[in-house]
Amino acid sequence: MTFEHLLDGAQVLARSGNPSVSGVEYDSRRVKPGCGFVAMRGETSDGNRYIDQAIQAGAVAVITDSSSEKPRQGVAWAVVPHGRRALARVSANFYKRPAERIAITGITGTNGKSTTAFLMEAILTAAARKSALIGTIEYHVAGQIYPAPHTTPEALELARLLNEALGQGATDAVMEVSSHALAQQRVFGVPFDVAVFTNLTRDHLDYHKTMDEYFAAKRVLFEGCGTDAPRVAVTNLDDDYGAKLVEFSRKRSSMVLTYGWERGDFHAENVDISPRGTRFDVVTPQEKLAVFSPLIGRVNVYNILAAAAAGYARKCDAQAIVRGVEMLTHVPGRFERVDCGQPFTVVVDYAHTDDALRNLTALAREFVSRTGAKGRVLTVFGCGGDRDRAKRPLMGEAAGRGSDFVVLTSDNPRSEDPVAIINDALVGLQKTGVKYTVEADRRKAVAFAIGEARPGDIVLLAGKGHEKVQVTREGARPFDDVEVAREALRAAGFEKNC
Repeated sequence: MTFEHLLDGAQVLARSGNPSVSGVEYDSRRVKPGCGFVAMRGETSDGNRYIDQAIQAGAVAVITDSSSEKPRQGVAWAVVPHGRRALARVSANFYKRPAERIAITGITGTNGKSTTAFLMEAILTAAARKSALIGTIEYHVAGQIYPAPHTTPEALELARLLNEALGQGATDAVMEVSSHALAQQRVFGVPFDVAVFTNLTRDHLDYHKTMDEYFAAKRVLFEGCGTDAPRVAVTNLDDDYGAKLVEFSRKRSSMVLTYGWERGDFHAENVDISPRGTRFDVVTPQEKLAVFSPLIGRVNVYNILAAAAAGYARKCDAQAIVRGVEMLTHVPGRFERVDCGQPFTVVVDYAHTDDALRNLTALAREFVSRTGAKGRVLTVFGCGGDRDRAKRPLMGEAAGRGSDFVVLTSDNPRSEDPVAIINDALVGLQKTGVKYTVEADRRKAVAFAIGEARPGDIVLLAGKGHEKVQVTREGARPFDDVEVAREALRAAGFEKNC
């Protein structure tokens, strides 16, 4: 592809040279001979500092968002006003605009994105469609599973994934779209066919600063990021921000489908939640669907309603929706049970906000009450470092109000002192009067909680969910709550299927 064709549709302030370009990279360490290098300013680093390294590695063209950088001799050059937008355009061009050749369902919100995405993927599979899944937990492309370094990848990786999916015959893609990705325009130029909104609660305010800014970032998915608005907007009427999106989307000519517990185009009737699963009727604009899901809890009723509405928007038939919901037995790190034959329940969950902890502990309380035993809720949780400090006492209070016993520990402290993070959360926890202990070592905290559990109790390991590492000042080290729980259960003498 020529440099001129690579830049088609990008806003270019100045350009020189027109070599053939054999690849695109924005990381100088991945540049190979013949590549075009996109040098752009990021949140914590500036790719323009690595232009010369990219040229030394064989880059034949440079696209820069810095007007102060001088063209290098013998290398094609383009200056652009916005690096990430340019990266999105050239990535799309290089891979023959894959996002325009596949129907994409984008899902955004604070909680429920991953489960809704997995449900939607299952519905598409039940409808005999090939699809790709891109989200927080992992990426799925034609049966291959890839690790997910970001909920929503950079534009270049996204174009590569969608191109690979198309090559395998995919007709659909399901994407979790984070507020960071929307604010940073990582999905610039991506035309979403269906956009889904789950809910909005306090999170990421270290980045967005206010809830209004946070919502404004999420709302970009519904207005279009360098594209028209989505053909269909699916939104949660029971969430105040979701209700705001109804008129917002209608003004942009999107078809709007709403969902809620008792109201909306899609709502629930005859809900029966048990430790074995969730059974209810999904009321749709056309009919009533009796569904059963192995997933449990009130939050998953909402996730199923959202996925059913999205499946309806993608013209999946009723039986595909019913089969897809039933097919999904679990989502990694989302109320994931760890069973080694112990007489109590151990659950790993990604809950890392105060709202998510309230939902998780409420679900746990309902779970133990349904078993008939007078079980207790024991919660292990911590707060992430280098993130919104103000939510830490809120998380402490939520965990305390919903639990009978709390073990306050570390999550991913990152560059912060784990004890300082714990002290922030302790303020809210102590307000509740719940019994608690503090153990900064998460492995020891998990073992302690399991050692305290009695028959009929439920132990919640909250915060890290599907994650396979713990990030500290010393870097990332392997840490998987599921495996750590199994290790503690074996040490306690429980070996069955472990």
